[in-house]
Amino acid sequence: MTSRKAGTLWFLVVLTSFAAIPAHAQSFRVQCPNGTITHPNPDPTNNPTVNNTEPAYTGPTYTGTNGYGTAPTNVNGAIKCQQISGGDGYATMGDGTQTYMFSFGPLSGLAYIANGQPGTESPVEFNMVYGGSTPLVPGDPATTVDGGHAFTYNGAVGLTGDQEVLVPGAGGGGAAVAIIAGGLVTDVTVTSGGSGYVGRPSVTFSAPPSPGIAAQGVAFVSGGVLTNIDITFTGTGYVTPPTITIGPAYNACTATNPPAPCLTGHVDPRPIMDVGVMNGNIPAPLMAIDEDDEFFLTLTNVGMIMRPDLFEQHTVHFHGYPNASSFYDGVPDASVAINIGGSFTYYYLAPDAGTYFWHCHITPPEHLQMGMVGQLYVRPRQNRVLAGNSLYDALSQQQLDLRTKCDSNTDILCSNPLPAGASSGSAPRAATGNYAYNDGDGSTRYDVEYPIQIHGFDPSFHFVGMTFNPEQFVDMKDKYFLLNGRSYPDTVKSGPLETQTTDGKKHFSQPLPSIIDIPAGKKALLRISDLDVTEYQTLASLGIPMHVIGYNAKLLRDQAGNNLDYYTNSITLAGGESLDVILDATGYTTGQVFYLYTPNLDHLSNDAENFGGLMTEVHIN
Repeated sequence: MTSRKAGTLWFLVVLTSFAAIPAHAQSFRVQCPNGTITHPNPDPTNNPTVNNTEPAYTGPTYTGTNGYGTAPTNVNGAIKCQQISGGDGYATMGDGTQTYMFSFGPLSGLAYIANGQPGTESPVEFNMVYGGSTPLVPGDPATTVDGGHAFTYNGAVGLTGDQEVLVPGAGGGGAAVAIIAGGLVTDVTVTSGGSGYVGRPSVTFSAPPSPGIAAQGVAFVSGGVLTNIDITFTGTGYVTPPTITIGPAYNACTATNPPAPCLTGHVDPRPIMDVGVMNGNIPAPLMAIDEDDEFFLTLTNVGMIMRPDLFEQHTVHFHGYPNASSFYDGVPDASVAINIGGSFTYYYLAPDAGTYFWHCHITPPEHLQMGMVGQLYVRPRQNRVLAGNSLYDALSQQQLDLRTKCDSNTDILCSNPLPAGASSGSAPRAATGNYAYNDGDGSTRYDVEYPIQIHGFDPSFHFVGMTFNPEQFVDMKDKYFLLNGRSYPDTVKSGPLETQTTDGKKHFSQPLPSIIDIPAGKKALLRISDLDVTEYQTLASLGIPMHVIGYNAKLLRDQAGNNLDYYTNSITLAGGESLDVILDATGYTTGQVFYLYTPNLDHLSNDAENFGGLMTEVHIN
């Protein structure tokens, strides 16, 4: 009923005082908090909608401060999270050719990604531990049907309870007294074992007079009874024996359906490797966030099965995105790079609406060419204005937030000045639809949206990249041309495209459809980006004019507030550029079919006649 004796050498006491709490580390981790300083959440258990949904926009987050705001004036936006893998995979071209890729794949939002949706989630979805009757296996969600139902799991793959975290349990009544010598706690005697303990209770020693340091200990139970307390640190400076408080009993976290305190980002690496290996997508997993969101993006490097000789690091670089810190920019010279077997969580505060894209920034010409590129778009605050309220007044409110204020007199990068000729109370928020930008006049309204990523492959470069041969960067020339990772006629197929890889499983290699469906009389926003490495790309619209409203994530508007949008039948982009285009189906009837294609005839096939190339269909339905 007593503890083991503790050593009393002074230098050991001083040394151990700096290491009283053991440190633990794990290579794979995820991060998705329920609340932050900007998005405080006092009660995530009883009020799960807090920080998991977008509140209506009524005013800026911070006002009247040039620095760090201690508390937000209005809580705007929400918390969003996503986990992706860095590794390799395959894609299938329109002529049936299987192409090897360096690629990113989904490790959260699996069902969303497989359905062509963004994999970005709120904490309540992301922090959902997999509880299916069958384990996650290679190729999921393509190969596993859980309990006879369609695959619906969207939580973080591998997320599980941390066994080192203790949560309240049952039992109590234990008591103990301490014995001191030379100012140190040398022994502990248990005076009451209590009853009903089903786990280890907490132990707290009262503090000695300053500048002494409190002792620490750990309790042990057997048969529901407190048996002994070990001293893990003797403390210093005790004049009288400290009071020992035995807290409530605790249970260890369970691996399945653990309580919230157990979810610390701890993961089981087995399902991460099972799902992440050879699970690359083209485009990389789609991301979509809203202005004012705090976005936690975890990259887990699972390695490359087809190239085990490459110890490739990976990063995430949001191209053209205004990061607050270079630490999260993904350029390894100023940031960090993630090794195989490791995870890193990037943090972003979404500042400006628009269409962006992201890619790996390790040897960019190689990794971009091999497929490590994806879509990202940021929705504007204007979408969250209540129906009927003035869009002009809402944009005026945004000018009170110094972080995103648009002063057209001094800020040459001002992206959304107030529209010229408009006034307070004008442009009521429509009851339906959304907006591409904070326009203040409703000029960027649309009903449905489609991300369209243009990309190109050099098949020879991919072949030598898979077969341990030197890659000829100077001779790189794209011959396979893709819309959302697909070439014609795969571009007009609905649903995800599967590719069987070297693990013998089918993976959703190209989950993002590129066919465009517009309800008759409605408007479609095309978020078009070009991630091609070697070619300029042109897209033309036959039958429906292109209304170009944004360029490189900036509203087409001058500093005086005049709209610079224009209509055209074709657009041309270089690698690293994006355009926002609206197709208006007003006046068109159900059943009509139009084409979105490239007039560069050599880009209408994939290195052979008849198959492949940049072409898809626009359906009026």
